[in-house]
Amino acid sequence: MHDIHTFHIPVMGTSFTIDTPIKVAQYGISSVISLVDDTLIEQMREFYCEQMDLAYEPIRKTDEDHRARRITAYLNLVDDIVAMKFAAVKNSEFEPGSEITKYFELLDDASPLKKAYLKMLTQTDPEEKARIQKDLRSWMRPGRIDVNIMTKLDRVNYQGQKELPPEYSDALSALRGFAKSKLESAIVFSAGLNRQLYSYVEKFEDFYANAKGFIKKKIILKVSDYRSSLIQGKFFAKKGLWVSEYRVESGLNCGGHAFPSKGFLIGPILDEFKRKRDELIAVIHKTYNKALSEKDRKVFEEPPTTRFTAQGGIGSAYENKLLFDAYKVNATGWGTAFLLVPEAVSVDEVTLQKLCAAGPEDLFLSDVSPIGAPFNNLKNAASELKKKERIAEGKPGSPCPKGHLTFNTEFTELPICVASQQYQSRKIAHLKTLDLPAEEFEKAYKKVTEKACICHDLGGCAVLTHKILPDTSNVYPAICPGPSIAEFSSVVSLSDMVDHIYGRANLLNKTANHNMFIKDLQMTIDHFIREVLQCSCKPSVKQIAALNEIKKNILDGIEYYHQFIPKLLQDSHDYKEKMLVELQKISEKVDTFMARHAHIFEISAT
Repeated sequence: MHDIHTFHIPVMGTSFTIDTPIKVAQYGISSVISLVDDTLIEQMREFYCEQMDLAYEPIRKTDEDHRARRITAYLNLVDDIVAMKFAAVKNSEFEPGSEITKYFELLDDASPLKKAYLKMLTQTDPEEKARIQKDLRSWMRPGRIDVNIMTKLDRVNYQGQKELPPEYSDALSALRGFAKSKLESAIVFSAGLNRQLYSYVEKFEDFYANAKGFIKKKIILKVSDYRSSLIQGKFFAKKGLWVSEYRVESGLNCGGHAFPSKGFLIGPILDEFKRKRDELIAVIHKTYNKALSEKDRKVFEEPPTTRFTAQGGIGSAYENKLLFDAYKVNATGWGTAFLLVPEAVSVDEVTLQKLCAAGPEDLFLSDVSPIGAPFNNLKNAASELKKKERIAEGKPGSPCPKGHLTFNTEFTELPICVASQQYQSRKIAHLKTLDLPAEEFEKAYKKVTEKACICHDLGGCAVLTHKILPDTSNVYPAICPGPSIAEFSSVVSLSDMVDHIYGRANLLNKTANHNMFIKDLQMTIDHFIREVLQCSCKPSVKQIAALNEIKKNILDGIEYYHQFIPKLLQDSHDYKEKMLVELQKISEKVDTFMARHAHIFEISAT
């Protein structure tokens, strides 16, 4: 599972990376497609069939197993297009400005492949030069076309009023779509363990290692702590399935949904993975072989390759290098910064300019997501402005055209989405019957109407970018960048962004004071403070215990940074000094807050 590049582009929203492999895989860059929105996926398939002058046979919603079939058809098409583009790159001439030159120029200067390329450039003997060029072509590989399923988005589907069998749920259908595709790549599972979904993987042969240990379709887990990695890894191992990568992501300092991790900070989390990675692999390998034996499959004396990668808030080449040097990761993920690279993602021009202009004050961790998890948001995103317009007109809620987040049955027999007009109108009518005091009603009203469509609106950028609808007047794109977007202010080329990652350029703006560890810590503390203030009147014993656990983890994390980060950053005095100053400020802030609210944490002892 060795990649040409040491970074990948993670999944972003439902549409921002929907066709990223078509844009970048020919240069050896791996990326991840979301499998949430099968309507958008089908629209993109039609778009690219037209672009590539290929026959298009629509898969309609009324067709049997349409969701899985749409996903399979699109992934196969993407694979075909990438293969064509990669062949064109590989067969181009080694000359200034050519595609194959771009392929090699993008590589990290430290990579063996780049060094071989640079050696070729200095070669004066034509025959030797031709021989090296032949070798270089043979070593080239395209980036992987990976896919993502957010495990919490597993809507039950219906045919009329009749509930369909579990295998037709959103997540299981998406998995089946990927499993039946011809891709040799990986599926990324994010947002935690889904037993039904994970058990379904067992039904598809491509996820098992063959006699030579090759796994055609690999499993990647996006995780935010070591314990959950061990639990999920063992769950798969008990079925004879191997997790090929643990993709560690900051719980809060990332784009899209944010999942607070009980006060655990990214530095200590990565440190635990570094210390225990061999132990994790050994424990899971033993379970894995036992399951394979019970299934009468070949067992493996040596565990299959396992990668540990990191993502979430990385902003500079120095931090990127630090993750490799200090935490021994195998690769890193760069998401938010790529939102400003049209060569890599699908973001419409209006939204793109809003991202360029965004400062820290324009970004916020919102409550708009119908699934109840915090969601990174841009204050002037078209979807956010439209939501406020509907509220002002007395018609809050989304029309809910796709309904992938329909989980609520408070007022209806069939599930509906809490961001829909259908739900919000009913909920508000119900609130009015309760005779609540004005202040309490306003608070409840705001909580209801805060929810907004994300499954449809997150697809808006791709719709506008590729003009895949004849009428886009009702398209209001949502965007979900991580906080680091405020430190990048310009639209840039793919080459410039890759140069930034590898330290050949610096794209951070003049106001940037970037530190992924400090930002993760600040966001964790801010979330903790909100949690404390929300339950400060009459916290339950369970709430107090949970708050004390978060408090301990935060304090332990701060101590970790005080003790270890200065040792890890000897080669960057400025970064180290700024971090120590920020740590001191944060420590004082935490101490003051803890002292002011000490009574809350002490109640648990009574």
